[in-house]
Amino acid sequence: MPNLVISIDGAVIKEVTLTKERTTLGRRPYNDIVIENLAVSGEHAVLTMLDGKVVIEDLHSTNGTFVNGRAIQKQELMHGDLLDIGRYKIRFLDNTQVSKAKPTTSPAKALAHISEGPDSDYTKLASPSGFGEISSFASTIQGAVSSLPDRHAVIHMLSGSMAGKEVSLYKVVTTLGKPGVAIASITQKPHGFVLTQLEGESEALKLNGQIVGPLSVPLLNGDIVELAGSSMRFTVE
Repeated sequence: MPNLVISIDGAVIKEVTLTKERTTLGRRPYNDIVIENLAVSGEHAVLTMLDGKVVIEDLHSTNGTFVNGRAIQKQELMHGDLLDIGRYKIRFLDNTQVSKAKPTTSPAKALAHISEGPDSDYTKLASPSGFGEISSFASTIQGAVSSLPDRHAVIHMLSGSMAGKEVSLYKVVTTLGKPGVAIASITQKPHGFVLTQLEGESEALKLNGQIVGPLSVPLLNGDIVELAGSSMRFTVE
């Protein structure tokens, strides 16, 4: 069943499983999901589930409903979508979408194509053993870095051979992992950072204990990423 993971300031405060055809969200106590904050309207939004699809609709709220950084009136939700309601961030997770999704291009080939392109700025930080390598590259197909908001994001390695090290995410795309085992990427978008698995078994990449799957998912401040047996914390200012 689809789930909503509700957080504020990087801390998860509630997880809700969507079981009803219609689920209301707002500040008033009669809503199915109650968020007691003045930035949230009394009847803020409604989620409708029909034929395996979940659609969110803003109920003319004062501060609006945002999906992946864009204000919406009504929109179908996809696995990994990030909702902004007031100061709260809500990640939509639907494992049924993950199991049905099939990449159309080999992720490993896509990675090689981008990193070897003539317009790429490619650097590599090799680990002497264990976790393998952390590499980053910026390509013109990802857009200019100057067009992105000024943010400071860091990966803190918590376990593995690089435990205790920090990696600044200053490029458009940063890849993590060990070729032939598991590779994932963290990409800067105008609305934030997203995590994508590029290579390896699906169980090799987890976000806060849940398998990410083939679709990109937003990263929130404080998220824990597990990749091929190593864990790391994502932080952003």
